[in-house]
Amino acid sequence: MTPTQDLEARLHGTLIRPGDAAYDDARAVWNGMIDRRPALIICCANAHDVATAIAYARQHAMPLSVRGGGHNVAGTAVPDDGIVVDLSRMREVQVDAARRRVRAQGGATIGDVDRASQAAGLAVPLGLVSQTGIAGLTLAGGIGWLRRAYGTSSDNLAAADVITAAGERLHVSETENPELLWGLRGGGGGLGAVTSFEYHAYPVGPDVSFALVFHTWQDAQSALRNYREWASTAPDEVSSFAILWHAPALDEIPAEYHHTPVVTFAAMHLGDSAEARHDLAPLRDFGNPIADLSDVIPYLDAQRAFDDDYPAHELRYYWKSLYLTGLDDDALGLLTKINEASPSPHSTLDIWQLGGAFSRVGAEETAFGDRSAPFLLGIEANWESPDDDNANIQWARNAHQAMSAYSTGAEYLNFPGFYEEGEQVLRASLGANFERLIALRKQHDPTGLFSRR
Repeated sequence: MTPTQDLEARLHGTLIRPGDAAYDDARAVWNGMIDRRPALIICCANAHDVATAIAYARQHAMPLSVRGGGHNVAGTAVPDDGIVVDLSRMREVQVDAARRRVRAQGGATIGDVDRASQAAGLAVPLGLVSQTGIAGLTLAGGIGWLRRAYGTSSDNLAAADVITAAGERLHVSETENPELLWGLRGGGGGLGAVTSFEYHAYPVGPDVSFALVFHTWQDAQSALRNYREWASTAPDEVSSFAILWHAPALDEIPAEYHHTPVVTFAAMHLGDSAEARHDLAPLRDFGNPIADLSDVIPYLDAQRAFDDDYPAHELRYYWKSLYLTGLDDDALGLLTKINEASPSPHSTLDIWQLGGAFSRVGAEETAFGDRSAPFLLGIEANWESPDDDNANIQWARNAHQAMSAYSTGAEYLNFPGFYEEGEQVLRASLGANFERLIALRKQHDPTGLFSRR
């Protein structure tokens, strides 16, 4: 029996090799740019399979990656010539409504958690696209519509089950292995394979107030200045964005604006409808918007609102980010020029409003680090053709360089480009927490089995 045959015999799940009928589907991830060919894909059925896969990779000194939802923009879920520990079949979600806790396996998606939680009238602070896996999202922070009310996904990680590089199975909580919990809260991973996550959950929904307002490019500067002032005083129940992009071809938007530069404001309000109307009015009533699609909608619909903009395997993606120290008029003017230069109508410049609960966690309380920036800039290059790879990646890198003058220098680790700066991204983003995290990684993964990029 060969080593691979022996591995296969010990699995409850499935082993996929190059040449197998399922291989190409199994190695594909969300980002259509990523085309890597792992040596083995182990589709795990349980924690035993995960431990078995880790032991095999360690024994044979093979590169290892852990795939949850496969949604990470950098494509870290698959290595060339290595082993993929695929958790995508491990998606069970359990809700303890009395304790307001939600436990989800490592392969679960945001949509899996949302559906189970909303059935109990609860929600976990997660991201904005329902197909995203919770694992990578949480380990690098996790920000979404609940960020200003309840913080990041990592802030709300109450406990986890982890299998280390040595094969040790650890339960992690505030009282068991608390230093490892600190590292899992936004440190970017690299500490082991997390087979389950337990989160704090909050009463949300079933309906929320959702604002979505489009302005012409001619009005972009004045509308952005209004947004800047409104965002500085909006209550914690509101989380919002300003999005510079090109208008989609929606029936609600006049045809003459389709595929032309626009600025869009999107916001979710968790309070009652009367409070929401009052708090969102300055955003909705300003100027002469070309479309206002605001409404009271189910929370689950709000969580899926942007799904169609990010189709799996179809588009090619390269994302960078910067935490901004502010949005003065010069910064806004530069952002409009960058949007005008975008080579793809699918690309966006997303200004995330921060503050609220997000900002009330101390820089050293979790690995995530400093929370003082009022805004996060997401630079999303999204395009269709491989022929346009260089132009779109360069546009995003140019935008990142140009906006660095208005930033803290830190990046959101879920939008890291392709980690081409290596350790520098972690060092700049984690700040004073960097050395502590590296020491933790060396303790639990001294050979760097989980840290290869």
